[in-house]
Amino acid sequence: MGRHIAALALLFAAVSAFAGDVTGAGSTFVYPLMAKWAATYYARTGRQIDYQPIGSGNGIRQIKAASITFGTTDMPLKPEELERAGLAQFPIAVGGVVPVINLQGIGAGQIHMTGALLADIYRGKIANWNDAAIASANPGVQFPDLKITVVHRSDGSGTTFNWTDYLSKVSPEWKAAVGAGTTVRWPIGMNASGNEGVSLYIHNIRGAIGYVELTYALQKSLPYALVQNRDGLYVKPSRESFSAAVTAVEWNPRLDFYQVLTNAPGPNAWPITGTVFVLMQRSAAHPSNTKDALAFFQWALAEGQSDASAEHYVALPPELVKQVIAYWAETFK
Repeated sequence: MGRHIAALALLFAAVSAFAGDVTGAGSTFVYPLMAKWAATYYARTGRQIDYQPIGSGNGIRQIKAASITFGTTDMPLKPEELERAGLAQFPIAVGGVVPVINLQGIGAGQIHMTGALLADIYRGKIANWNDAAIASANPGVQFPDLKITVVHRSDGSGTTFNWTDYLSKVSPEWKAAVGAGTTVRWPIGMNASGNEGVSLYIHNIRGAIGYVELTYALQKSLPYALVQNRDGLYVKPSRESFSAAVTAVEWNPRLDFYQVLTNAPGPNAWPITGTVFVLMQRSAAHPSNTKDALAFFQWALAEGQSDASAEHYVALPPELVKQVIAYWAETFK
């Protein structure tokens, strides 16, 4: 899988070097899918999409400055902020954030974490893997006497937003002390840039814990922990558990689809599910670029869904796709 994505990224870079006028930037969370979409779209249509995975925060800044055709973010903007900036917003794909670890002898899904445990680890309250609180959630697992090395994002990140938003919902102490955002004042830990940077640190540091989008964990063969959901159950991070979170909420185009899926209700829902949103200027200086970008996203929502499934993202439900396309017709004149 890793070599496959690397090859796609090289093809994508070659395409980008001769890119046309449709430019996008933002979320690293969605980059494996966006790279595959761009490569497939170019192969089938000859139309080029230039996308740079620079983090949600930078994607938001660039689309507000109108220096790109579209931005992507895993943290939705509220309707009032969109209105002030002259932006429209719509979902394009759904994925999940997973806690990844590096512990000898521990494989994917073999340990359990509650939200409270993750919050206490990221606050530095729990600093060693053989802490009694971790052992209590994992009877029968032998944890080493080893310091926990916390890894987090240094850049403005929608993945960080979903991670910290989840921790804020399950831990009053975290909410009061740190809160949620694309950037936060981390109590402890090592900085890394992008999902790729976090993955690299986890791979190389024994005893490390971090958070990445599921596809990155699978690409790098990084073990992930199961996280207790709102219904008190431990489910596997998968397209099915991400879909359960999507269907647990209502989507409202009148609110520019503003919705956060973390800690969604339902016995099958993954608790750290995130949506990738596209941001575009309502009245762009080059309407033809807007038209071309929407043609790409319409293709992605229809023919590109097999790519989404292959990369462990969730396709939008058909009814939501209809709402998105109707939103385009009303928004982009």
